[in-house]
Amino acid sequence: MKHVLITGADRGVGFALAEVFSKNGYIVYAGQFMPDWPELENLKERFPETLHIIPLDVGNDVSVKEAVKLVSAKTDCLDILINCAGIFYQEDNRERFLHTVQVNTFGSLRTIEAFYPLMQKGQKRICNFSSEAGVIALSTRPDTFTYTSSKAALNMASQMLFQKLRPEGFTFRLYHPGWVRSYMSGVKATEGHFEPEETALVAFKQFTGDIPCEDVLMIQDVYNRFWPF
Repeated sequence: MKHVLITGADRGVGFALAEVFSKNGYIVYAGQFMPDWPELENLKERFPETLHIIPLDVGNDVSVKEAVKLVSAKTDCLDILINCAGIFYQEDNRERFLHTVQVNTFGSLRTIEAFYPLMQKGQKRICNFSSEAGVIALSTRPDTFTYTSSKAALNMASQMLFQKLRPEGFTFRLYHPGWVRSYMSGVKATEGHFEPEETALVAFKQFTGDIPCEDVLMIQDVYNRFWPF
């Protein structure tokens, strides 16, 4: 059985991914940021042998290191790392900018760095949740300076990691989930094109399947599946 770590698995797309990976026979390490949120505990009851809840705040170095210890106590091999945790503020200021980058950009990087030793023995697949908002040439969101900047930085960091780790056999998925009715701003969004469960199904196929050329890093876009025109 393969092992996958999913950050931000409390709710939304992260939770939906934890569920679909569990249903497909993976050993799942579900990063939990909100211990009072009940969904992961309910999912654990359905998959008591294969789902492991791991306390994890990707914005905190100590938390990430403790998560590595917990996962390492259960396995010496991690096949897939999915950086799904993310935040979005409706209004920008300096404090929120720093917090957003700390989670959306540095959160993915510190998690990759921390779990790198475990991944060397596995499938070596790194999956980062990005956004078309982070593609500079496509940026048309002047009111979301903070979020778009954090995703642009993540896109560049992913490209640099790709160049560094691809020679070691690592493969990458940079995924744009589309406009999802998720919890990124703290409450369930009422607007959007997709429910978390819909984009999670597409993401699962992207994250577990092969692509024609693993030597090119690209954003896999949910719109390619749902809106092919």
